[in-house]
Amino acid sequence: MTDDAKIRAAIIDDEPLARRRLRRLLERDREIEITVESAGGREAVRLIRLHRPDLLFLDVEMPEIDGFEILKQAGAERMPLVVFVTAYNSYALRAFEVCAVDYLVKPFSRARFQSALARAKDRLLKDRVDIGKLSLALLEELKMRSHSADRLAVKSSGQVFFIRVEEIDWIEAEGKYVRLHCEKQSHLLREAISIMESKLDPRRFARIHRSAIVNIDRIERLEAWFNNEYRVVMKTGDQLTLSRSYKKKLSELLGNPI
Repeated sequence: MTDDAKIRAAIIDDEPLARRRLRRLLERDREIEITVESAGGREAVRLIRLHRPDLLFLDVEMPEIDGFEILKQAGAERMPLVVFVTAYNSYALRAFEVCAVDYLVKPFSRARFQSALARAKDRLLKDRVDIGKLSLALLEELKMRSHSADRLAVKSSGQVFFIRVEEIDWIEAEGKYVRLHCEKQSHLLREAISIMESKLDPRRFARIHRSAIVNIDRIERLEAWFNNEYRVVMKTGDQLTLSRSYKKKLSELLGNPI
């Protein structure tokens, strides 16, 4: 993009009012030219491929295909710089910060929009070789987190109470149930361990055995054991077995220490 060229912007959102507001805000900026506007779906993919915008304001949750799939189908080689527009603050703020793109949570103020636009402009002035890779990595992170539970409901003595997943030290299979170990307490939940594993953030929780899942932030140390296995010593003092079939995955999560 040359210094005198306008920034080609695209708006993809299934809500007409949201598109209209974004359009009004962007039209205030003389450096911006809106080249694509779509309610989403495969039409949005076609328009991105055709017009190749520099900057994309993209809603996450839309009918037909979502924002993740739109960008994947458009292809990394055509990937614009992405500012996500979403009604859900749970979409992994950490991922946005690491990838240094931006996000707007509806409803957002004009000042917040201007801040996001300024950040996007700054990125467009810099080397954009890895923008596509960063955006796809961000999408994967967001999608992973969007399907991860933040808390679990546990029924006990006729009551239902909630446990935040970050408070769980480790999880143990007990037949058709799992036992959640949280510091000095434990809670029994009617759930298969494989289903429980699918609900947890795979960057924070790791299966170490067919009957155990651990919160990697609660691991104190690993100790070599028999037959190429390891002992996982938790901060609570619990000692668990790391089987060979799960060793590689845990090692990757911990930075390949074994």
